[in-house]
Amino acid sequence: MNKILKLSGLLLVLALASCTVKENKTMNPSGFEIKRGVNLSHWLSQDFGWEPKYTYIKKDDIRFIDSIGYDHVRIPIDEIEIWDETGKPIEAAIQHLTNCLDWCAEYKLRAIVDLHTVRAHHFNASNEGGTNTLWTDSLAQNNFVNLWAQLSDILKKYPTDMVAYEILNEAVAPDHDDWNKLMNKTVAEIRKREPKRVIIIGPNMWQIAPNLQYLKLPEGDKNIILSFHTYSPLAFTHYTANWTPIKEYKGTVHYPGQIITDEDYAKYVDTTNTALVNQIADARDQWNKDRLLQVFKMGVDYAKSKNLQLYCGEFGCLPTVERTDRLNFYTDMISLFEENNIAYCNWEYKGDFGIYFFDSKNVKSLEPDYELINILLGNK
Repeated sequence: MNKILKLSGLLLVLALASCTVKENKTMNPSGFEIKRGVNLSHWLSQDFGWEPKYTYIKKDDIRFIDSIGYDHVRIPIDEIEIWDETGKPIEAAIQHLTNCLDWCAEYKLRAIVDLHTVRAHHFNASNEGGTNTLWTDSLAQNNFVNLWAQLSDILKKYPTDMVAYEILNEAVAPDHDDWNKLMNKTVAEIRKREPKRVIIIGPNMWQIAPNLQYLKLPEGDKNIILSFHTYSPLAFTHYTANWTPIKEYKGTVHYPGQIITDEDYAKYVDTTNTALVNQIADARDQWNKDRLLQVFKMGVDYAKSKNLQLYCGEFGCLPTVERTDRLNFYTDMISLFEENNIAYCNWEYKGDFGIYFFDSKNVKSLEPDYELINILLGNK
């Protein structure tokens, strides 16, 4: 019976994928057209050693991603994975990246190369006891620009309607202008080599949509896509996540409605735990589709004012919550993206947020979750 259900799920996904028209109108002159994508995380970025690189993402994975109806992948890369400490590109890592781009070209998938972390900057440094020196160290800033000069020289052979660059994942600068200055300097360096390459730019402070208004974009450059990330409400999407203060909360969560009831808040939340309280501050609000939209509505308005495409490069929910609640959350998110013409890329392909059932004990992806896949691809 399980095999029959899995087969029927696959057939439904494939049938609906074959009917899916990639109708999202291109808003950039280079024709880089995206609508639905998935992040290839924990491969060339934040590699936890779950599986060897040469087997973690293979050509068959790209074939599968294409077959179910995605139109692009986002490929996070880390400086420590791609360049050695002398700044020299690591040949094997570059080969993994270009192999993946070649597979994408074969299956007509578009790809975003996302510089996820560098030695001088990590989006989660504050939670991991680290510091970001990128904003105060001029040598680190020059190195950052040089990384993109090298990447551009390596990747400029790929068509501009197939590959785009994302300058930095979730910049966390003390001041918005710090990010604006480095971002514009980096764009200018890329433009010397590739005047028509699409560049994806997100705002300062973890790429939250309201901060898009503080961006100072390159004047007159239309080959830009604006990006934001959202994991709100964090108490729900990161329930039990051991890398966040939310791990201290031992009550239940639900969606839609109050994520944490007043009763559970009083019973399970230690109000002296400031880090926990801050991360679940909105958990007693009434969460539904309208409340989710409030999180990124300012970004929608800003993108319209600039006549630029808006892209949600990351969103997701751990499977630690009730399955029905999780699927309801994803259904509402996809509906909002479609209604507001937002291209999106779910976090992630493999891993605990992924589109496969995940064995957390053995840290292993199992069979595809076709019910979730259908929702993520907007298949009704």
